Amino acid sequence: MSWLNEFDERLAALDAQALRRRRREVAPAQGARLVVDGESLLAFCSNDYLGLSQAPQLREAVHAAVDRYGVGAGASPMVSGHSVANAALERELAEAVGLPRALYFYAGYATNASAVPALVGEGDALFSDALNHACLIDGARLSRATVHRYRHADLQQLDALLAASPARRKLVISDAVFSMDGDVADIAGLHALCERHDALLMLDDAHGFGVLGPQGRGALAAVGLTGVHASPRVLYMATLGKALGVAGAFVAGPDGLVEWLLQKTRSYTYATAAPALLAEAVRAGLRCVLGADGEHRRQLLNARIAQLRAGLAPGADAAIDAAAWRLMASSTAIQPLVIGDNAAALAVMAALREQGLWVPAIRPPTVPAGTARLRIALSAAHQPEDVDTLLRALRSAARTLHVTRTGAADAPVEA
Repeated sequence: MSWLNEFDERLAALDAQALRRRRREVAPAQGARLVVDGESLLAFCSNDYLGLSQAPQLREAVHAAVDRYGVGAGASPMVSGHSVANAALERELAEAVGLPRALYFYAGYATNASAVPALVGEGDALFSDALNHACLIDGARLSRATVHRYRHADLQQLDALLAASPARRKLVISDAVFSMDGDVADIAGLHALCERHDALLMLDDAHGFGVLGPQGRGALAAVGLTGVHASPRVLYMATLGKALGVAGAFVAGPDGLVEWLLQKTRSYTYATAAPALLAEAVRAGLRCVLGADGEHRRQLLNARIAQLRAGLAPGADAAIDAAAWRLMASSTAIQPLVIGDNAAALAVMAALREQGLWVPAIRPPTVPAGTARLRIALSAAHQPEDVDTLLRALRSAARTLHVTRTGAADAPVEA
């Protein structure tokens, strides 16, 4: 039998482990709702943290850009795809994050997977946090550098690994906000180690830009490593499809370093450029983020984070305590509720779906085995009553699933 016939068996094995993923057809609805496979659901799954993806300012910018630029870019940025809109966006992004220069890419995953190999190669040393995003991991593999994986946020181990490495060129890569745990890296500590060991630090702030720091200028600005205090050994990367509400990504840092990436990053050189209409939408989103509207949206988001955490704190509900679900420590819009077992996480997701909510279950290999979870993503678009609805649904699911699991009802608990 040909090995090509094995794929059905492999898919069956994924089903047996509750690991098969499924796409859904979605369309935006009012507020934080999505129409999912034809059904209107209250969604806690989007990285649209400030609710900008449907903002009228961005829509208007796109309509005007279509009239001026058309739709496609036509070629790579190095041929004829670098429009005046893209160039303006790069200048504005660099100013926003307080770094000398920025380079605008069409997608975040491609940015990291291609930028890392442009920075280090065979004979060099790369140091990667154990919980980094897949695009950083893939970039590390493609680089052919010697990869050292340090325990999540363990700067003591990272210090020892850097000290022991004989490589002349050393690169430390880390998420700034970790996408499945919601915690924030010790950026000042990482920078201090890179100073000590003559290493370059590359930060992926996909989930922090627009939300963290003064005026939402990002995690690097939050620790004061921008502007006059910008470091020559930090390369900053962020995406534009989350808090900015559009698509794409950028890197920013010292002029020479960014110029090198322009010359050597394959996903920049050999891919069609992002169209000008997206650049204009991002520019409009950036104006919102840096202005009074952005500040208002961040205040709304922070209020929803506090509301959810209070409702899921230990002792807040007996049913959730009995289920032994654990809300991880996070001050960001990413609020992971660890369920543990893969099938159990899917069961909770299904129970919430029956109550009209979409909260995704995240399973291995995205998260470590035994830590399957609901990844609750909050947004400024959520209303207080939306979070109350989620809390009630979680309490109901906890009671129902506990009865199913034990076969007997617990003592009544209050909703």
